[in-house]
Amino acid sequence: MASTPRSATPLPPVPLITVDEARMLGLRVHTAAFHRVRPGIHIARSVWDSLAGWQRYEVRVRAFVLAHPDAVLCLESAAAVHGLPLFGQARDIHVYDRERAASRRFGDVAVHTSEDVREVQSVDGIATTSVLDTVVDLARVLPPAYALAVADASVSPAWAGGSLDVDALRARASEQRMRRGRARLELLWPVIDARSESPGESVSRAVILWSGFEEPELQREFRYEGVRDRVDFHFPSVRAIGESDGWGKYGLDDAALAQQRLRDEKRREDRLRRHGHSFARWDYADALRVEPLRLALVRAGVPVVRRPRPALLATLRGNPRSLPAGQ
Repeated sequence: MASTPRSATPLPPVPLITVDEARMLGLRVHTAAFHRVRPGIHIARSVWDSLAGWQRYEVRVRAFVLAHPDAVLCLESAAAVHGLPLFGQARDIHVYDRERAASRRFGDVAVHTSEDVREVQSVDGIATTSVLDTVVDLARVLPPAYALAVADASVSPAWAGGSLDVDALRARASEQRMRRGRARLELLWPVIDARSESPGESVSRAVILWSGFEEPELQREFRYEGVRDRVDFHFPSVRAIGESDGWGKYGLDDAALAQQRLRDEKRREDRLRRHGHSFARWDYADALRVEPLRLALVRAGVPVVRRPRPALLATLRGNPRSLPAGQ
């Protein structure tokens, strides 16, 4: 089962407990009731077990900062602080040290250096590379669809900090001497879109484009029967609508709210169908598997207008920078 990506929703405060605090409180943290996040830093096992992969990564980052308050975070670790999309639980804690002669690894901590100096900023007292540098750095190394999701978020008004634009990202990348990931960046620049409202939509758009389908309109609005409906994807040549379902929007933790929202969504879809729109639906796991999304669009009549790019679609099979789901 694909792990759900983290959008702009922050993780609520999670109580980390140091060994010294445990002694004062009379807690025994070296038992099955607690999970060791880092040496000397623990969390209740019941809390840890309830967290998604990206939430566990945020906890690991917070624990690392607690132990190393002067460190400068970069890559996925900086993304966790900035609220940028995360995909599962990243393998490593990433730290930037411009004074180091060479990059090194210490257990699950990767310390990076570079000839290209990164801007450093403070977010709630945590030192990180700037949003601009973080996005460009991640775009160079993440699988392309995930890189697109991070870039989309950074320019989107739907993300709390979305004040960047493609020109700023492109300019920062062009200033850097680093060659790694240049081809990936050139692939991304033309397709970054501020109208994307979630990582699931960004990943879906990558699959749509790389499968060769007609390029969709994003967040298109329709007014029928006195109601305004906005859709994720609209394919104008056949008037087909595509919806990337994120179950969080249905409020499934609240049964009554979920039933009401599902009824509303059914009425919305019926209304759009009455006015001549075919429908294709998929969820995030369908997008990662590619074929379910592709079949949904084929059945909705969406035309293939360019040659598919199977090498790019193959990168959806996994994220080598993240741990397997469930760890």
